[in-house]
Amino acid sequence: MSWDPYGVLGVARGANADDIRKAYRKLAKELHPDVRPNDKAAEDKFKRATAAFNLLSDPALKARFDRGEIDADGNERVGAFRSQGARSGPYQSAGPGSGPDNVFDFGDIFSDLFGAGVAGGRGQAFARARGRDLRFTLEVDFVDAVNGGRRRVQLAEGRTLDVAIPPGVETGQVLRLKAQGAPGLQGGQPGDALVELKVKPHPHFKREGENITLDLPVSLTEAVEGGRVQVPTVSGPVAVSIPAGANTGMVLRLKGKGVGGQGDQLVRLLIMLPEPADEELKKFVKKWPGRERAPPRPG
Repeated sequence: MSWDPYGVLGVARGANADDIRKAYRKLAKELHPDVRPNDKAAEDKFKRATAAFNLLSDPALKARFDRGEIDADGNERVGAFRSQGARSGPYQSAGPGSGPDNVFDFGDIFSDLFGAGVAGGRGQAFARARGRDLRFTLEVDFVDAVNGGRRRVQLAEGRTLDVAIPPGVETGQVLRLKAQGAPGLQGGQPGDALVELKVKPHPHFKREGENITLDLPVSLTEAVEGGRVQVPTVSGPVAVSIPAGANTGMVLRLKGKGVGGQGDQLVRLLIMLPEPADEELKKFVKKWPGRERAPPRPG
């Protein structure tokens, strides 16, 4: 369960910037490790209060938290992280200091509480903290997931992010982009961006382990006489020979045309009769000597 930054600071929802700052000052004066050394519980409360202040002192983050778009750790509650121009909508992101007017100087706060000497020493060190990890969902085209690729995405605060998609990724896989998350506090290390991938289904290709499967319709003439046809693959169309006398269900294996060039593509033939029904073909079948020959069936 996510924690409540308003409750941590002891202020009501909707509290203004002055109330939030005053509440944090009061807690910092009570809990700061320079005031209560070797008190692990107080230090943990101080760190949580600092995280709450960092969220609520940023107007953009505070507004997103109040709307329920992010939790107290800055993680997206709902909604997908999608590339700019994608039909499914824009990316959403969260991070402290998303604009130059939203930056609070912790050094000023601790200098005011404990004096300039402390603020420049341990007090400032305790204000330094690693930035939050940001979690997103990114929709990836089936072919990009199989072959790998790159996506440039636009974050909500205007920053762009290049995401390298390794070959063979699957839905649910998470890419960790080091130092691409929320900025750290007072010179702390930035967090990471954790991008969960969601592979969009393809209208024709399906994945089975390292192999790609495809159902290929063929005409009655191609099945009876055989011939060369163009077959789509994840790396482009290739010419394939259909053997004479092919039946529905026959599988042709295209070596190296699977996931990341490692697996194969399995092409299952589907014999398609002409539509609408061909009257000449019906007449021929009625006169065909082998019309009573029944194919083998299970049971």
